Amino acid sequence: MKVQKIKLPTTDETTWILIGDDFLPVNPVNDYLRFLEALERSPNTIQSYAYHLKLFWEFTSQKHINWKEIEELQLADFILWLRSPDPRVVSIESQEAKRTESTINTILSAVYSFYQYHQRKGTAKDLELYKEEKILNPKYKPLLYEMSRNKTTQTKLLKLKEPKKFPGSLKTGEVQKLVDNCNNLRNKFLVKLLFETGIRIGEALGLRHEDINSVGGKNEIHIVPRNDNVNNAQNKPNAERIVQASGDLMRLYGRYIVDEYPDVDSDYVFVNIWKGEIGHPMKYSTARGLFKSLRKKTDIDVYAHLLRHTHATDLIRSGMDMAYVQKRLGHASIQTTVNTYVHLTDSDMKEAYQSYLETKDK
Repeated sequence: MKVQKIKLPTTDETTWILIGDDFLPVNPVNDYLRFLEALERSPNTIQSYAYHLKLFWEFTSQKHINWKEIEELQLADFILWLRSPDPRVVSIESQEAKRTESTINTILSAVYSFYQYHQRKGTAKDLELYKEEKILNPKYKPLLYEMSRNKTTQTKLLKLKEPKKFPGSLKTGEVQKLVDNCNNLRNKFLVKLLFETGIRIGEALGLRHEDINSVGGKNEIHIVPRNDNVNNAQNKPNAERIVQASGDLMRLYGRYIVDEYPDVDSDYVFVNIWKGEIGHPMKYSTARGLFKSLRKKTDIDVYAHLLRHTHATDLIRSGMDMAYVQKRLGHASIQTTVNTYVHLTDSDMKEAYQSYLETKDK
């Protein structure tokens, strides 16, 4: 069974299909993937769903289950199948699960969505996938909370409890160490851009020169969702926003354009300069290679998204209003911002308590 990357002949866009062990397309899955395309889901999302559903299809094949007639208990068995390090081996000692709770829940979400699609089409029997629950003590209460407090929400019947984990952030001085270990202005600008603005790596790789405005001291970066990025850089749908930047960051951008940017006709900010097709937009693989090199040089366990986490954490610790942080990060819901970033680390609590003791002794 294989997830195959293809190019659509009519639009030349990239997408994915699932091919079975008989080398034929798995039509129920591929129909659903085409449905996601119609909803304008990103190619990365479609690729992820294809791989998640490939696992599910392998499970149904091994267990000789008719996907149209699957039962809730068999879906629960799918969770055990995902967690098993090797279903062919029975160990008398405890073993680490093959996949984390978060990964399994992500795979289950793809399966849930797949069945919702086919239930609406009438090609699969109705499954009791959700239960109604009353909303109790949400962390963030909307303006009209009192009017809707008795309403219920749907939650998945099958969902693993995920351990709460702060995504982490870089320490003071580590970002500068990363910048200092970049060999060129392009990479320095990319690292500082991700840290100082909190934009996603896909948003950075999709930036055009017209998106950066420093006229009259505005120092603004426009994040514009686009579906035609030739490097497949992805942005969240409907996530257009303006992010303010520092003068120092804009000056670094200017130095990069004047001193390093190749003499090519390209509107992309980040392009190949020394390797590959010169002037071609920088790809995710090049960015991953940069952070892999920085990890080796600095012994800092850094990746692109960690710079976004660090930026958000710094804003929140400085007392920035949560609604502003949400808008700056481009989160669709403020609840996402709250759930992801409002976590005090042990060092935070230690510093706060030490400050309390010092104040008390005065």
